Amino acid sequence: MQVDEREARKAYVRRKQTIVFSISGAVMAVVFVIALLFNMHVFGLGLVSTPVAEPNYGNTAPCAVKGEDGKARYVANGSVGVRVRNGTNRSQFAKAVSEALANRGFTITVVDSYSSTTVERTIIYFGKNAINQAYTLAGNFTDATMVMTAREDQLIDVVLGATFSDLKELSSSPQEGKEITEISNCVAADSMTDLPADDEHDVYPAAQ
Repeated sequence: MQVDEREARKAYVRRKQTIVFSISGAVMAVVFVIALLFNMHVFGLGLVSTPVAEPNYGNTAPCAVKGEDGKARYVANGSVGVRVRNGTNRSQFAKAVSEALANRGFTITVVDSYSSTTVERTIIYFGKNAINQAYTLAGNFTDATMVMTAREDQLIDVVLGATFSDLKELSSSPQEGKEITEISNCVAADSMTDLPADDEHDVYPAAQ
């Protein structure tokens, strides 16, 4: 029997297409299964680890000062003297935050601009004689970092950064007399040396 060359060629092409389609279908099935596994996080696939913020956002913090009963306690807001400084380019930012803090009873001494307008995270600067006051103030912020300086008086600076959006809800802010929740990995204040110099402010409270 004479073989029809055209029919043979067509049969060959069909077999080749069948093989290609079969391989493509198998590959697509494998891709679909892998995508499904990632989507459902089977065996941990597709999970992205979320970086855990370091205690105090990487800055060494002093432990709170304990009283005679062996416990460190939050102080009255009115006993905390605060200078509010705008570390961003937002107009009237420091004024608005200072008013919010004043409404909570904090003593606002100065409202001004910081030397930089590109501060990212709000910073609370304080000295060794205002540690519990700093904890009390910091407890009203959601993402501020505490930085101890060499200042000797009790003035606390709040340098507002770009990440600040609002104060913590009043109901979850520190209450006078309650035990302070210390920053994990805090260290004894007297063990912190080489603190940054910081005396460009009026002494608080003012000398009588």
